[in-house]
Amino acid sequence: MKKLQDKVGRIYRNSDIGYKLARPIYLMYQFALKYMPDEYIIKKQFKERVGYKLDLENPQTLNEKMNWLKLHDRTDLHTTVADKYKVRAYVEEKVGSKYLIPLLFHTKDANDLTPENLPDENFIIKANHNSSGGLIVRDKSTVDWVAARKRFRRTLKENYFYSTREWQYKNIEPRIIVEKLLTYEDGSIPEDYKFHCFNGKLAFVMIDFDRFGSLRTRNLYDTDWNLIPCNWGRPYGKELEKPKNFDEMKRVVEKLAQDFVYVRVDLYLVRGSIYFGELTFHHNSGHQKFIQEEWDLKFGQLLDITELQ
Repeated sequence: MKKLQDKVGRIYRNSDIGYKLARPIYLMYQFALKYMPDEYIIKKQFKERVGYKLDLENPQTLNEKMNWLKLHDRTDLHTTVADKYKVRAYVEEKVGSKYLIPLLFHTKDANDLTPENLPDENFIIKANHNSSGGLIVRDKSTVDWVAARKRFRRTLKENYFYSTREWQYKNIEPRIIVEKLLTYEDGSIPEDYKFHCFNGKLAFVMIDFDRFGSLRTRNLYDTDWNLIPCNWGRPYGKELEKPKNFDEMKRVVEKLAQDFVYVRVDLYLVRGSIYFGELTFHHNSGHQKFIQEEWDLKFGQLLDITELQ
């Protein structure tokens, strides 16, 4: 069901015919979603995607607790830092501007996406208010800018909250941001270091390999960089040595995580420098299955949500 929804979503966003045909249905669907209780949507999606009944009265697993937090952990700060534009000020205050990826352009109007407004270097265009990824540009002369503007014009109209019930997205003012594209020396996209923090402290690290390819893999490491015998959503990837500045990365993520019960802090490591990616409060919306199911409970037991109960 989820794969079908994703496929329909891609057709809706990227196809003119699909958009025109699906737009009225989508608007009716969004209208109906607005009046459905958050708890009903969260429970229904959880059972469909994770495979077991969500216990909101006594959540035990990590996925259960992330979904419980959707309902009970809502602050203005969550909205601010989920905004990929406004979070930059938070990062600068907490750890310094040196960890920020250079911001090249931003706008609230998709019509501003023209070659004249954008740099000659490699960059990525993305929205600040959702998790839809971005448009990678290595040569702006090869981009279909009419299609790009159309894509982001549609994206700006979407409210990610109603389909996920991740409250932090509900009140973000939509914006388009353009950042420098981080790459290795060979031009490839760097690995994504995802630091999962529980109660302000690092719990484990997730590394995604080949994020934009067809063979995406993933490793999980503990706080001492030992491989955890666990597959969360994807098979094991290649062996990766502990970064030389791993201690600095830990200090950065724990400073950024200190205000939250659970947060995933994404970093990149390029040419020895650390760059901030984003803050995420519900990894995969709390719907990613563990291949070894016992780890859902093991990680869940480490996350303390009693301060909000």
